[in-house]
Amino acid sequence: MTSGHPAPTPAHPVRTLILIRHAKAERPDGPVDIDRSLTERGQADALASGAWLAGRGLTPDLVICSPSKRTRQTWHGVAQGLAAGLAAGASAPRISYERRVYDGGADVLLALVQAVDDEVGTVLLIGHNPSVSVLSARLDPEGAADDSDGLRTAGLAVHEVTGSWAELGGGPAPVVARHTARGRSG
Repeated sequence: MTSGHPAPTPAHPVRTLILIRHAKAERPDGPVDIDRSLTERGQADALASGAWLAGRGLTPDLVICSPSKRTRQTWHGVAQGLAAGLAAGASAPRISYERRVYDGGADVLLALVQAVDDEVGTVLLIGHNPSVSVLSARLDPEGAADDSDGLRTAGLAVHEVTGSWAELGGGPAPVVARHTARGRSG
């Protein structure tokens, strides 16, 4: 490969890390931040993100998600979009709601992914900015230059990881696909 990282081998299989910033959320005066809901557009965007992933055969084995209402609703929409585009019989991913995704920085997110079992081939992490954008930029500084503002709402970055999850962050994990969903509401 010309990208500067080792070619995949049985000892160094290619894994996939998908980072998603939650979809567009309401900003009402009443609820505390963790209880903010998605807007109608946010719900449509989450569904569109899942359909985009399914269309590329990107099905997570494990979902690590913030427990906030807007990230849980984002996962629900992504899951619906994935299900609509997957073949019957596809297995559902394991879901882990992690408080540290809500209030932790990029180092915390990296540590959560580094702790994933190597039997897991694809991890989907749904979180908040700036943490998810900072982590994506750290994993692929050259790819981050494409979007200096980081991931937008319902934006996702697909990183190729060569080696074990524990080694993530020790070398490049290039962005191989990027998408910002804009579904249709109404």
